[in-house]
Amino acid sequence: MDIQLKRGLLDVCVLAAIRKEDSYGYQIIKDIKPWVNVSESTLYPILRRLEEAGQLTVRSLEHNGRLRKYYHITASGEARLEAFEREWKEMMGIYQFVTGGKKR
Repeated sequence: MDIQLKRGLLDVCVLAAIRKEDSYGYQIIKDIKPWVNVSESTLYPILRRLEEAGQLTVRSLEHNGRLRKYYHITASGEARLEAFEREWKEMMGIYQFVTGGKKR
């Protein structure tokens, strides 16, 4: 798979994982795991990139004597997910054309 495409897909997976409620790194990995295998070394750069892009905000809370970073999706992050959903419909049409309408 093209690295840029995969990178974009991982970004939206992370946004989708925190769409319903704020979450932290380890929980995000657990939530995504049934669909995509993501390591901590892959996740944290994604989280930083999304934060720098204004698609996430971060707050730290103490948990068992340690600070834990919780991530929250912003309006910009929501807009990115909505755009992805629209674009994916187009991608599925292209996929069906390329495969001759065969379903996987």
